[in-house]
Amino acid sequence: MVNLVEAPKPLVYFLLRRAGLRQHTVDVDGAGTVISFWMPEGKVPKDRGTVRDVAPEVTAADSGNQQKTSSSSTAKPGKERPAVVLVHGFAAEGVVTWQFQAGVLAKQYDVYVPDLLYFGGSTSPSTDRSPGFQAECLVTALRKLGVEQCTVVGFSYGGMVSFKMAESHPDLVSSLVVSGSVIAMTDSISEASLERIGVKSSAELLLPETVKGLKALLSIATHRKLWFPDRIHRDYLEVMFTNRKERAELLEGLVVSNKDATVPVLPQKILLLWGENDNIFNIELAMTMKEQLGEKAMLQSISKAGHLAHIERPCVYNQHLKEFLAYVNAESPKETA
Repeated sequence: MVNLVEAPKPLVYFLLRRAGLRQHTVDVDGAGTVISFWMPEGKVPKDRGTVRDVAPEVTAADSGNQQKTSSSSTAKPGKERPAVVLVHGFAAEGVVTWQFQAGVLAKQYDVYVPDLLYFGGSTSPSTDRSPGFQAECLVTALRKLGVEQCTVVGFSYGGMVSFKMAESHPDLVSSLVVSGSVIAMTDSISEASLERIGVKSSAELLLPETVKGLKALLSIATHRKLWFPDRIHRDYLEVMFTNRKERAELLEGLVVSNKDATVPVLPQKILLLWGENDNIFNIELAMTMKEQLGEKAMLQSISKAGHLAHIERPCVYNQHLKEFLAYVNAESPKETA
């Protein structure tokens, strides 16, 4: 029987290819750590010892449009465009999370959409499950792809990884956009969030095993109440919650004690782009974080949107995102040869 969640993926891949993106995997350490990316066609380094093409199933329409796409949707040779890295959250892989942003941004920017470790096509034999390890692997992969500077856009779990990237590698991360996330998941934030939501653990919320559990997650994550038939929920559980053991360990590796948590001094300009009705990390938490981060941080909220603001109201989200990208790139234009 056809999986109704998996079935639309060829269409998503087709649209990404029309936008000039291609899928590749990067060997991070030569020891089995691999990160999968959707990235600009033509941006793969000439020394391709650690980068491998991934060829999604090509439809007849895609094949017929391949030559046209290559000439019309990608940057001209020698033309440098600012890089934007879209880092996904916990409930879906990269292109599923950012399907309404990647193609839009690719018209003006070099867009990179990775799968974090244990999501999509990314994996590692390492036992390190910390956001810091995810950040270091992602930074290494980006450098191997020739990315020198970028704006990182992180959602939820990906926001925590993005903060780590910005803190440890300010030479690479020139600006930062974070949605529905925190700098670090402290004991107090974790306990308060779980109590407010009404669940006993992060795994109970973010790794549902039943249709009822998935419905509860979607209800909490969205402002509008969505309805899907149970088969859609079952199919989503089948394809989007793989690597359960490793992902449960990722959740355990998130929480740090209050006494060990610090607010880093970040040199980047930061946009906190929030769903006004976020029930997981509420707007009050975003306001507190803005004050902690200082004058280089700004907060913009999106009305009638919850945790999944980029999916519930993609046009509004994209407009705020594009305005910030235009602002930071006009202020600090990338030097071209």
